[in-house]
Amino acid sequence: MARILLVEDDLWSRRLAFELLELRGHDVLCAAGVTDGRAQLDTVKFDAVLLDINIPGGGGELLLHEIREYNAVMPVIAFTASTMAGDRARFLAEGFTGHVGKPIDVKSFADTVEQFLTPPA
Repeated sequence: MARILLVEDDLWSRRLAFELLELRGHDVLCAAGVTDGRAQLDTVKFDAVLLDINIPGGGGELLLHEIREYNAVMPVIAFTASTMAGDRARFLAEGFTGHVGKPIDVKSFADTVEQFLTPPA
């Protein structure tokens, strides 16, 4: 399965996402903000990043742009409560691979994340 970096500052969202992905057999490492996320990315090779937008240290968009400087193809999924009309398109235009809204839908969360892990045919 995949090694996923989950960057989320909300403890409950982080725990739930972690548990759901781990139950599917993924190796999930967590970070609470940009600085922690950067440190993880510097030391571990990930298959994907699940990235909250409103995180300490500059926000998810900042970390996304840093990731894209050295890795243009790794899936980076916006994990956010920003689910208004146009938000998904905005995140995709910024360079995110996909968008997963909060609150988490327990039944579909892992399936939704996994659709971004498989490279397109």
